[in-house]
Amino acid sequence: MTDTTTRRNFLKMGMAGASVLPFLRAMPAAAQGADTLVVVSGQTINSLDLHRTGTNRASYQVAVNCYDRLVSFGTKEVPGGGLSYDYDTIVPELAESWTVSEDGLTITFKIKPNATFWDGAKVTAEDVKWSFDRAVSVGGFPSVQMKAGGLVRPDQFEAVDAETFVITLDHPSKLAIPDLAVPVPFVINSAVAKANATTDDPWAMEYLHMTPAGSGAFKVLRWTPGEQLVYERNDNWVGGPVPAVKRVVVREVPSPATRRALVERGDVQMSFDIPDKDAAELAEIIDVYSTPIENCIHCLCTNTKFEPFQDADVRKAVAYAVPYEDIFQAAAYGRGAPLWGGEAEITDIAWPRKTQYYTDIDKAKEYMAKSGYPDGFEVPLSISLDLASWMEPAALLIQESLAQIGITAEIEKIPGANWRTAALVEKRLPLHLENFGGWLNTPDYYFFWAYQDGHLFNSSNYRNEEIEDLVNATLHMPMDDPDYAPKIKRMFEIVLEDLPRIPLYQPALNVATNGAEGYEFWFHRQLDVRPLSAG
Repeated sequence: MTDTTTRRNFLKMGMAGASVLPFLRAMPAAAQGADTLVVVSGQTINSLDLHRTGTNRASYQVAVNCYDRLVSFGTKEVPGGGLSYDYDTIVPELAESWTVSEDGLTITFKIKPNATFWDGAKVTAEDVKWSFDRAVSVGGFPSVQMKAGGLVRPDQFEAVDAETFVITLDHPSKLAIPDLAVPVPFVINSAVAKANATTDDPWAMEYLHMTPAGSGAFKVLRWTPGEQLVYERNDNWVGGPVPAVKRVVVREVPSPATRRALVERGDVQMSFDIPDKDAAELAEIIDVYSTPIENCIHCLCTNTKFEPFQDADVRKAVAYAVPYEDIFQAAAYGRGAPLWGGEAEITDIAWPRKTQYYTDIDKAKEYMAKSGYPDGFEVPLSISLDLASWMEPAALLIQESLAQIGITAEIEKIPGANWRTAALVEKRLPLHLENFGGWLNTPDYYFFWAYQDGHLFNSSNYRNEEIEDLVNATLHMPMDDPDYAPKIKRMFEIVLEDLPRIPLYQPALNVATNGAEGYEFWFHRQLDVRPLSAG
């Protein structure tokens, strides 16, 4: 598994005339100065408010860069070079300090006395409470994420005074404090939000969708949906070191070839989340960081609402028909970790792990023959255009293999801005590719999101009563509890037999830089612009 590939023999390219592509000419002059970094990405930002229903993954970066949380994760060096978040280290952001009661039920935070919002107003414990009340009340992804840390109701949060905020848990949880460092529990300027709320919109969803109100390291100077987002530094930030650059332009460029040309020539300083093929080739001439994504799996998902996939033999047939190695080479270019061809016996609780499945068309045909659909069926195979660099080659190979066992799969390409709603919110895609990665690095946390009924990333509409009980039992349980490992192993056994998600491989996140330094990998797979500087 590749950790990080560092700079090799930079190849100077011609920079005159045609090197300045049309979209760069259209940028404001300030966006091309020495105090500005330009980043290109193929992802589409569809909202500035992570709490809004339907906000896509690309938009999470706004919560990271424009808002503060009470705490954050530390930073560590990655073997081979580069930086990563450090899951084992919690550091202050808005909180100056915190204490945990002996019974583990009460966490008391002291807010930094000099923390201010962009408008100059003091950040208070009342702002934290209003923001946490919002996160647990709006429903959907934000509320379930808060629940993962044992945060479920407004009455668990108390603003004792302007600088003292208290959380009361129903039970101790190993995830409570780490869950405060993920993007969701961000702190909003409650006075601004309330001034723009209505009776029908008490949490100011419409206002904050377009206009952030935070205390974070950067403000949104300009957002043109479908084109670019421009960040401007907040010189009064106290959540960490003030950023080195004044402005960061994040430009949406759908074409991977164009993004590659821009960063290779130095027309932009970073290309974020580049295809594996480009990562392998660009690493010879510029800096490329390829970081394995912890607790993340690229999957083929079978939706249980689609009648043929209610048949266990059909699901097994699909699992044996998948051309795993071909997908790993064509979609990942061998970067990441294979997740097929392992032992059926579960002897440890490592996750992600190899499944016992492998490519065997004859075995797949045997399962189809004894299923309720021996003559096959038709099904759409859905992919996101935002993730086409790996999803499209994978889908084409799966389509070809499924045809050999009588399943006709027509590939459906869904715009990235609509993918989250179709796949995760409405859960209406019968067969689709997905790439969920758990933010908190335990297997029970992954199962909480991907296998529990109704949770966002359970795009297969899967429900198993034993899984429900096991996840509820292990989620807050200390990992050194003697009951923990046996319960986790049992969870593995069930889902690898039921196969609502067929693991393909563990991916890496690839980022190319040419004139930017300080890139840090984060579990949320979105760009943290705060530590960046000009190279």
